[in-house]
Amino acid sequence: MSWKGDLKTAEEQFSSIPPETDPTGVMTWARFWVLLLQREFPEALAVVQRFPGETLITETTAPAPKSFLKGIVHSLQGDEATAQTEFDEARVISEKLLREAPEDPARHAQHGLILAALGQKQDAIAEGKRAVELLPESQDAFDGPRCTAALAQIYASTGESDEAFRLLDHLLGIPNGIEIPLLKLDPIWDPLRKDPRFQALIDKYATNR
Repeated sequence: MSWKGDLKTAEEQFSSIPPETDPTGVMTWARFWVLLLQREFPEALAVVQRFPGETLITETTAPAPKSFLKGIVHSLQGDEATAQTEFDEARVISEKLLREAPEDPARHAQHGLILAALGQKQDAIAEGKRAVELLPESQDAFDGPRCTAALAQIYASTGESDEAFRLLDHLLGIPNGIEIPLLKLDPIWDPLRKDPRFQALIDKYATNR
């Protein structure tokens, strides 16, 4: 997926796993993400709706509120009213997750993304910056860039394009940052796609791959 942007194999693997063998939701979350990259929004929504729990385990230490994932899909489908209801529910769950682990950078990053989706710009950016402070790249070169990427996503979602592009330029040039194929596919970057700097970054780093 990261190397070539080929999602077919991943989708085949995830879709073959019965729901009853996924009690934590980690495979549901992974399949949801692949469907999101494919822009198969109704299918992504159906997958997450079938999961019975309130939160899903992901690749980070932050469990993802089911309502956050549903809100993302509704927003991408243009149903902002439903999306905002889901995001507000996700905010309540996220606040609880933060109280349980206030020093978890991934939970701060996720909370920032939820607040950004709710239009709470300054609070969202503050949460993203807090995540980076808790786990800087200088301390952790593997997970640190994930916090930086979350901050870039928050900037993109809140209209801070200059800051988003600044961080993307950095993340495209480091290990475990962002790969060109996923940058092209991920809907999270849609607010930046019409800016000429988006294609310029792709052209800049595609030659180095």
